[in-house]
Amino acid sequence: MSPLLEVTEISAWYGESQALFGVSLTVGQGEAVALMGRNGMGKTTTIRTICRMMPHSEGRIRFAGKELAPLRSHQAARLGIGLVPEGRRCFPNLTVQENLIAAARKGEWTLDKVGGFFPRLKERRHQMANTLSGGEQQMLAIGRALMTNPRLLILDEATEGLAPTVRREIWAAIHRLKSEGLSILIVDKSLRELLGVATHCFILEKGATCWSGAASDLTPEITDQYIGV
Repeated sequence: MSPLLEVTEISAWYGESQALFGVSLTVGQGEAVALMGRNGMGKTTTIRTICRMMPHSEGRIRFAGKELAPLRSHQAARLGIGLVPEGRRCFPNLTVQENLIAAARKGEWTLDKVGGFFPRLKERRHQMANTLSGGEQQMLAIGRALMTNPRLLILDEATEGLAPTVRREIWAAIHRLKSEGLSILIVDKSLRELLGVATHCFILEKGATCWSGAASDLTPEITDQYIGV
């Protein structure tokens, strides 16, 4: 069976500065994959390229058997790519419910299901997004992505800057989504939690894939070389 997402040797540029130098990764159906590496190594740029927020000049990106190169970001989203961006980026002057409805597409994820998944969002459904706590805003960002009814959920630093109790809630939600069969690509700094949910890992170094393999094969020597400070 072909991977749901297949990224092959992509290169990308910010103006005259090359940011990606041949990134490759795959995400299978129902698989949780960790995209890892130190800060500034190209993780967010890779995600932006997959989501068609920036073009790539070389290589291929295929999702559900379709080439993503000709598509714009909203077209990639309609294929089933749901993004939870770094920094949350909720619509501050809309209510929780309005944020969720704004992204909604037909499917199993509805207002009721998101409210059941994150009860705090249901409790605060009429509250403005900019009045929520950081953890609640992160739940809203995840709920908004789920309302697109994605086939692939991409999480870019979804637990960054959150209190430990909220981080545990977010990781528990990610485990539940994986158990329901949703394909997930995760970027996060918490190695222990990543390895607790991911089946495979891809590590970036200076804008290129330098290691890939099963999460169980990720040794302390590899993490010290490519991830440690």
